[in-house]
Amino acid sequence: MTPDRSLEDGTMAQTPAPSAPTGGPATPPRIVPWLLVYTLGRLVIAVALIALIWLVGLPGFPALLFGLLLSMPVAYVLLRPVRDRLTEGLAARNVARRTRKEQLRDRLSGDAAA
Repeated sequence: MTPDRSLEDGTMAQTPAPSAPTGGPATPPRIVPWLLVYTLGRLVIAVALIALIWLVGLPGFPALLFGLLLSMPVAYVLLRPVRDRLTEGLAARNVARRTRKEQLRDRLSGDAAA
């Protein structure tokens, strides 16, 4: 049971208890959307910097090299939230994979609870 909370008129209202998990394995989060956002973000940043350097007056190939070089730290700073979400998703998938692997080993060895 969760604690009561006071209403404006002074009466107490019950807050609903959070539903319990079903007991099944947790579904790992989807990482493909975050991977696509991160990849597109890196490409957009690189193209924007290359175009900006080219417009400033540096010719083609040096603008490409400097733009790519400068896009790395800029993307590192600007895309940190996306990269963090992607890392969390990969870690959750790894934990789920290890859990499934351990459960399979337990079932194969006959140590599973009946």
